[in-house]
Amino acid sequence: MFIENYSKWHSNHLGRHFEMLKFGAQGYPVILFPTSLGRYYESKDRGLIESARWFVEQGKIQLYCVDSIDADSWYNRHIPAAKRAYNHACYDDLLFNDILPRIQSETGYERIAVAGCSFGGYHASNFAFKHPENVSYLFSMSGTFDIKPRVDDHYDDNVYFNNPIDYMPDNEHPDLWRMGIILGVAEEDISRGQNEYMSRVLDAKNIAHWLDIRPQTRHDWPVWKEMFPHYLSLIK
Repeated sequence: MFIENYSKWHSNHLGRHFEMLKFGAQGYPVILFPTSLGRYYESKDRGLIESARWFVEQGKIQLYCVDSIDADSWYNRHIPAAKRAYNHACYDDLLFNDILPRIQSETGYERIAVAGCSFGGYHASNFAFKHPENVSYLFSMSGTFDIKPRVDDHYDDNVYFNNPIDYMPDNEHPDLWRMGIILGVAEEDISRGQNEYMSRVLDAKNIAHWLDIRPQTRHDWPVWKEMFPHYLSLIK
């Protein structure tokens, strides 16, 4: 059944309300992040949820479309870079301490999948690489992996520990080697270079993954709507 549920609650981690859409009633749980400055309903409005309809209706997956706080973190040039990084650290606390336990309780799964397009691919990758004991699949579609352009010349622990390009070479968490990782990117993609670089980082650590470069495509929703159902079909 294609069930849609809306949730809103006050998050102590953010100090404000947070919103989320859920699609499906059974199946493997997938957190789906929006693109840059996107909201929890973006994937529905853009047709990405529709591309996964069959998997939801067949009870194979449940999609948790979380909101972003990009406007209060990495994309807010009106606050100091240290505050941007701190706000994102609070967002990670929300994901790990509020949303993950809720999903685990509702679905019975201890490990989940995460996915996102464009800057949503950053969010998915960062969460997966930071918490591999709780993530079994990562589907990054045209994602980015270097947050430093968003913090000017500032650098602190909140930047380092939320910047996959920096912390992944030293990340030795054993569950990274049992995660299904796909780095999907278009052939003519603004983020292709970052995906190729992250692929080399994973190769150097012998972490199995698939760098999926889609020919004759660009950084846009049509290629993501092709990638997403394909990747979902690989969940076992």
